[in-house]
Amino acid sequence: MTRHLASKVPAITFAFWVMKICATTLGETGGDLLSMTLNVGYAVSSLILISFFVVTVIAQLASKAYHPALYWLVILATSTAGTTMSDFIDRTLHWGYPTGAAVLAGLLVGVLVVWRLTTGSLKVDHIRSRKVETFYWTAILISNTLGTALGDFLADSSGLGFGGGALLISSLLLLITLAHYFTPAPKTLLFWLAFVLTRPFGATAGDLLTKTHAKGGLGFGTIGSSAVLMAVLVVFVALAMRQRTPVPA
Repeated sequence: MTRHLASKVPAITFAFWVMKICATTLGETGGDLLSMTLNVGYAVSSLILISFFVVTVIAQLASKAYHPALYWLVILATSTAGTTMSDFIDRTLHWGYPTGAAVLAGLLVGVLVVWRLTTGSLKVDHIRSRKVETFYWTAILISNTLGTALGDFLADSSGLGFGGGALLISSLLLLITLAHYFTPAPKTLLFWLAFVLTRPFGATAGDLLTKTHAKGGLGFGTIGSSAVLMAVLVVFVALAMRQRTPVPA
């Protein structure tokens, strides 16, 4: 018998999306800090950050209620792990961004299809069982890895550059927002589209913050950018912990 729990996800508000973008951008800068600035290497970085993800997601699955700090720690873990996994696919396995993104997109669609067929729903406000929560975090990990590959492709291979890639993703997110408010498009579909696209937005924004002026970036570096993003995320998490408002039944 499936064990049902209290809802363990935050309300989908404007603050949620701000925190999501901060977390995914921090995942990009933090992953680059470990693998490139500290010269740990992509394979070792992936191993470290995937282990971090495993530890945090096990703690999340074991919890019986929504804990903002833990929830966003897992989101951050999927972002940092996704960054190094994408880099490992591209630079160590030499698949390239287009091939890697295509494989990851196929995996994500597969997970969502199995999720839908198994549970009968993809609604993210019904995360009340171990099975659904496992699908939820699997989809998030893959989507964040896919977003990194897509963002790096836009920034490095598409000719758009960091600014152009961020502008393109921003435009797509704006269209999704307009569809949410002014069309009858399924809200669950729009959520997952936005969730996936905020990752490449974070990836391109992270590159824009960290890369040198010669490479088209702002030159803040991985350490400075990561520190600022972490501070912003901590403030929002602290506010969320004061409110402790999970999605109602």
